[in-house]
Amino acid sequence: MIEVLAKLGRGPVFLAGEVLECVITFTNPLSASSTSASSEMLAWASAQIHCQFHASENRVALPPSDGSKHDVQAENETVFVPNRGERGQCILSTPPKILFCDLRLDPGESKSYSYCETLPVDGPPSFRGQSVKYVYKLTIGCQRVNSPIKLLRVPFRVLVLHGLKDYQFPQDEAVAPSNPFLEEEEGLKKDSRLADLATELLMVATSRRSLHLYNISNTRGKVGTFCIFKTVYKIGEDVIGTFNFSEGDIPCLQFSVSLQTEESIQEEFQRRRGQPVSFTVHARHQESCLHTAQSSFSLPIPLSSTPGFTTNIVSLKWRLHFEFVTSGESAGTCLVRGNQSEAVTWTGVEQMEVDTFSWDLPIKVLPTNPILASYVSQFSSTNSITI
Repeated sequence: MIEVLAKLGRGPVFLAGEVLECVITFTNPLSASSTSASSEMLAWASAQIHCQFHASENRVALPPSDGSKHDVQAENETVFVPNRGERGQCILSTPPKILFCDLRLDPGESKSYSYCETLPVDGPPSFRGQSVKYVYKLTIGCQRVNSPIKLLRVPFRVLVLHGLKDYQFPQDEAVAPSNPFLEEEEGLKKDSRLADLATELLMVATSRRSLHLYNISNTRGKVGTFCIFKTVYKIGEDVIGTFNFSEGDIPCLQFSVSLQTEESIQEEFQRRRGQPVSFTVHARHQESCLHTAQSSFSLPIPLSSTPGFTTNIVSLKWRLHFEFVTSGESAGTCLVRGNQSEAVTWTGVEQMEVDTFSWDLPIKVLPTNPILASYVSQFSSTNSITI
């Protein structure tokens, strides 16, 4: 028996273009119940990164696959096929790398190997939507002599930040983005600078503030104004906005704000022409606001959510969805005076006419520092199997 342990040193979230490093340890454990310990032998081990694509048959019409390119070797259990048994199709993969050949481990002995690979910059981000899924995995294949291959799959998350692949690193190391408080190995300098550069680009893109004012009105008149200071965010931030109803002609009884993603299939891949777009609500604020002059909301963008992106099959966009309930009568009729002689009591009316309307405000959501996103990732940095 051999234990195989794969550990991602920095966490399970990466930016496209970064170097993924995984330490893979093979151990022949000592068993207290075993009376005759013996050496174990592995013929070889190899590792490869791939991205699996899966589409809902009810929503997405993919072109038929080419059956003439049937790979006979893929059916052989002694051939390393990283996505064997996986749903969907492999749309992206890196060249396989051999970790070792003919490894012998004595009882209690272990050997570790480091796998490093640059994540492709032209791939999609990790995404689990209602219509499609993009899932990244590092697959390690191991084989005993005259035995089937065993696969250890290490899932991880990929964030895509456009503009990184066009950046040319400075020749002068002194002017390159770096962290002066960390001692870095020479081989990790470029990867670390890439993460620092991404953080800097995100900071610049999401720190620009300018006042955006919108008039809220329906067919009967003005309800109020809405104010927001920026429309570009990164995951993990809060979307903050304020309302001013003091200058409105129509009383607003209630409002709600939803932070939503809009998942739409490109027209040529739609199962039915004009099929509806899929919406997902990530946060929601609802408030009763009759006789309220000003109000505000704060909606967090989950670190586990996917920033906006577009591929040849699907696009994901973010928006704020507003719903307003306004009075169909004047403000004075929202209260009635009681029939008490000594004191005046005002109570709400039992029934009143209302109007409802909605409004959508597009916003842009970008990735964040992958280390920060690793704290809430559903994936584990350590995975293992026994062969």
